[in-house]
Amino acid sequence: MLEGKRQKSGLTAAWVSRAKPKDKPYKLSDRDGLYLQIEPSGLRVWRMNYRFLGKQRTITFGRWPELLLGEARERLFDARRLLAKGVDPVEHAKLQKMLAAAHTFEAVAKEWLEKIAAEGAAAMTLKKARWLLSKLYPSIGKRPIREISAHELLLALKKIEATKRYDTANRARTASSQVFRYAIATARAERDIASDLQGALVTPRTTHRAAITTPIEAGALLRTIDEYDGYPLTRTALRLLAHVFVRPGELRWAEWSEFDLNKRVWTIPGHKMKMRRPHAVPLTRQVVASPRSGMQIISARGLK
Repeated sequence: MLEGKRQKSGLTAAWVSRAKPKDKPYKLSDRDGLYLQIEPSGLRVWRMNYRFLGKQRTITFGRWPELLLGEARERLFDARRLLAKGVDPVEHAKLQKMLAAAHTFEAVAKEWLEKIAAEGAAAMTLKKARWLLSKLYPSIGKRPIREISAHELLLALKKIEATKRYDTANRARTASSQVFRYAIATARAERDIASDLQGALVTPRTTHRAAITTPIEAGALLRTIDEYDGYPLTRTALRLLAHVFVRPGELRWAEWSEFDLNKRVWTIPGHKMKMRRPHAVPLTRQVVASPRSGMQIISARGLK
């Protein structure tokens, strides 16, 4: 009698939980084509058989008890609605899985990195951004970016903060904010949740580095450079750095075509600068006074 009732109204949660594995796989039929297949190993899977374009197909909705009876029925109704529209539920599920993979935080972050690389971001800028974002991948990398909450991002950042790397945690929040803004622009997120976390992380204590701040100290430094008896090009570069205040690499790779000695300006092209923007450096009279002898920049070939 109970079996007849089950066949008429479908399964119940109690029947599903009481079902025992057998020597061979078997099915417990529900309604509208839904059934629970029970394997000898005890694995229980919700499935539906259907025909599409004349071919027999099977779609798997998920495992019990992760997917309960009511949820399995909802998946069944969704699949039948797709069939009514002429859409194959299996192919639709594959497409949704592909789209979901393209909408994860990690996927969007890597896409954003490719974008800024194509725009000419400096190699070091890209390296740092990749490193910072990689710190977040274990926690939220596989999560759909639209579904990530501010609290979830905060927990990921707190893991970095727990290692006492306060500056890294703050810079990771800034990098993630850029990713969320890119996701908004590409219709994969609605808001930048990272902006909600301003002030939520420990602010690293500022460490003041040793600096020369008085004319007397500056004079002592210049005299020390003049007395340097090491490699001549190193001494020349040190003398120039005291006047131009550029990075060592920018000085080393300088070219004669970048200098206008009449206007007393050195224009460093954007592709050599960290921010990828041209930078004009005023030249003092001491630098211009003896250009060929005083501007032998550290390089195997000197200035071009």
